[in-house]
Amino acid sequence: MSDHPGRFSRFFQELKRRNVLRTLAVYAGSAFVFLEAATIIFPRWNFPDWSIDVVLYLLILGAVITVIVTWIFDITPQGIEKTKPVEEVVEKTKPPDSKIWKAATYISLVIIVVLVIYNIAPIRDAIKEGDIQSLVVLPFDNFTGDDQLDYFVSGMHASLIGDMGRVGGLRVTSKTTSNKYRDANLSIPEIAEELAVDAVVETQVMCLGDTICMQIRVVAPYPEEKELWSADYRQEKSQILNLYNRVTRQIAQEVKVKLSPDEERVLNENRIVDKEAYDDYLMGLFYWDKLSPEALEKALGYFNSAVEKDPQWAPAYSGIALVWLGMVQMGFAAPEAAGPVIFENLNRATELDPEYAISHYAHALIGTWVEWNWEKGEKEFLRALELNPNDAMSRIYYAHYLIGQRRNDEALSQGAMAIELDPLNPLVNGLYAVVLGAGGRWDVAMDHVEKAISLDPASFFAHHVMEMVSFENGDGDAFMRAIRFVHPFEEEQFLSIENTLEEKGLTEAMREEISYLEILEQSQFLVPIHMANRYIRTGQNEKAMEYILKGVEVHDQNVPYIVSGFLKYDSLYDLPRFQELVNQLKLPMPVP
Repeated sequence: MSDHPGRFSRFFQELKRRNVLRTLAVYAGSAFVFLEAATIIFPRWNFPDWSIDVVLYLLILGAVITVIVTWIFDITPQGIEKTKPVEEVVEKTKPPDSKIWKAATYISLVIIVVLVIYNIAPIRDAIKEGDIQSLVVLPFDNFTGDDQLDYFVSGMHASLIGDMGRVGGLRVTSKTTSNKYRDANLSIPEIAEELAVDAVVETQVMCLGDTICMQIRVVAPYPEEKELWSADYRQEKSQILNLYNRVTRQIAQEVKVKLSPDEERVLNENRIVDKEAYDDYLMGLFYWDKLSPEALEKALGYFNSAVEKDPQWAPAYSGIALVWLGMVQMGFAAPEAAGPVIFENLNRATELDPEYAISHYAHALIGTWVEWNWEKGEKEFLRALELNPNDAMSRIYYAHYLIGQRRNDEALSQGAMAIELDPLNPLVNGLYAVVLGAGGRWDVAMDHVEKAISLDPASFFAHHVMEMVSFENGDGDAFMRAIRFVHPFEEEQFLSIENTLEEKGLTEAMREEISYLEILEQSQFLVPIHMANRYIRTGQNEKAMEYILKGVEVHDQNVPYIVSGFLKYDSLYDLPRFQELVNQLKLPMPVP
C-alpha cells in the first residue's frame, strides 16, 4: 500500500512530461467553444436537434484520441517523434517548458471556467422556470412580396398557435384575439399589457414555395422590451407540420417551460403532408372563418380537394365535418342531410389521428347539441381539452355543457379561462354572457354582451343574447336595440313597442314583441326555445311549456339548456310535465 502514492506521483509526472495534461486542457477549451458555437448556430441553420448531440459525442471521442496520441508522440523541432521512455531521457535532453504551451494552457483553463460559470451559475437577467407562463403569437408578417400568399401566412399563424396550444404549461392567446393586433399601432409592451401576457412571439415569413423561410423571435416586454431568443428556419413545405413542432419545442425550451412526457412524444412525431393538400386546407380555413353560405361552399370545396390529394391526413376530414356543422347551425343545410356526412368524416379523422383535438371538439358538439348524449359530450370535451388546453372554443362550449348540467361553478371557471385565452373574440364574449346569466350574474353578463357587439356590430347571436340579458337588467334602451336588430318588424311596430316600454315597462313591451312574433310565425319558422324564453319571462307558463315540448319534437338544439338558470324556467320546475320531460332527457332535476 505504501508505494501507491509514489506510483501515482510518477504517473502524474509522466503525464506532465508527455504534455498530455496541457494538450487536454487546450483541447477541452477549444471543444467547449466549438460546442457552444454549435448550440447557437445549428438551430439557425435548421440542423436537426440531434446534431448537437453528435458534435458532443465526436468531441468526447476526440478527447480520447488526443490523450492516446499525445502519450505516444511528441512534437519536436525535428518533427513528430515517438515519445521516449523516461529512463532514456537524460536531464540535459529534457525540453524546457514552452512559454507558448503555458500560455495556451492558462487561456484554455480561463475559457473553461468562464463558460462553466456562464452555463451553470445563475445569471441575474436569465429567464427562470415560471417567469414566462403566457404568451401571444402575433400575426405573421408576409415579407414574400406576394400579397396573394396572405391566406397561407394566416394559416401558418393559426397552425402554430394550435401546435403551441398543446403545451399545458403555457397560456397561449387564441387566434381571433391575436389577429386583432394585425397592423396595430401598438408597441410590444402595450400589447402584452392589454393581453396580460409575459412574452410576445413575432414571426416574419421571408419565402413561400417548395421551401418555407421564416424568422421567429421571442420578446419579453417587462421591465423593458428585451429579445429572449430568435432563430431562422428553412424547411420543405411537406415538412411544415414538423416545423411547427420544432418551433414549439424550442420556444418552450427557451422560456423554461417543462414539457410533459406526452407533450414530448406528440411534438416529436414525424408528420408529413402533401404540399398541395396543405395549400387547399389553408384556403378552406380562410373561407371557413367567413361563415357566409358562399364562403362555406368554397371552404367545403377546398377541404374535399385536400382529402383527394392526401387521403391519410386527418385535419382535412375534420374540416369537411366542421363546414357541414356550420351549415346546419346557420340554417343552410338540413340536419338529416348533413348528419351522415358529418359522422363519416369525423370518424375517419379520428381513425387517422386519435389525438387530433379538433375532431374530439366536434364530437363533443354533436354529442351535446345533436345527440343529447351528455356522457359522450363531456367525455369528448375533456379529451379535446387534454389534447389542447388552450382551445378557447372547447372551453367556452364545455362551459355551456356544464350550465345545462347545472354545474354553474365549474361553468364559470371554464368560461373565465376561455375569456382569458380569447378576450377579443365576439362569439366567446357572447357565449360567456350566457354562462354568467346562468349563474345569476346578469350585470357582468351585460358587460360581455356589450363587448361582443362592439367587436362585431353585425353579430346576430350577441344581439339575441342582449335581448334576454337587458330584460333581466331592466335596461329598456338595450332591449330595444337588441330586438331592432334580431326582428324584421315594421317601423311602426317597433315604435309601438317603444311606447309600451315607456308607459307600461319591460314586461308589457316583451308581451307586445311576442304578439308580433306570433303573427310572423305564420309565415316562417321561429326557434321554439327562444319563444319559450319570452313566454316564461312574461308569466305565460302554459305557452312556455307548449313551446318547450315543441322544441323537443323538432330537436331544437337549445333544449339542453332547459334546466339552466339562463332560461329562467324556475316556475315550471314543479310541473309534472316538465319533470317527466327532464327525466326523459336524463338531465339533472332542478329543485323547485
